[in-house]
Amino acid sequence: QVQLVESGGGLVQPAGSLRLSCAASGLSLDDYAIGWFRQAPGKEREGVSCISKSDDRTYYTDSVKGRFTISRDSAKNTVYLQMANLKPEDTAVYYCAAQKMWSSTYCTDQIHEYDSWGQGTQVTVSS
Repeated sequence: QVQLVESGGGLVQPAGSLRLSCAASGLSLDDYAIGWFRQAPGKEREGVSCISKSDDRTYYTDSVKGRFTISRDSAKNTVYLQMANLKPEDTAVYYCAAQKMWSSTYCTDQIHEYDSWGQGTQVTVSS
């Protein structure tokens, strides 16, 4: 399994922005599809976005389309989730997850299909 570390969370006002990072050491994240998930208090974990190994496929859940952008920086071995125009309903713990076994053009928002997870980073959107 991959050891993933999320960072970049915090407290932000509505309409603000944050950039989350998902990093790993000792391996190349270019060999993995990466998903971002979130879990709000009292709710189930949900898929937010994903990016395939080849970066050809990206996915966004409807509630974040046009506001969030997933990207990969191979030189820094990091996958980012740029979040803009944040809303209070975006408040959650955000997790990144990885999966190596898929084709280069596949990623999914299905939680059970990922086998490595980070510990999460808290994002709070509040005035």
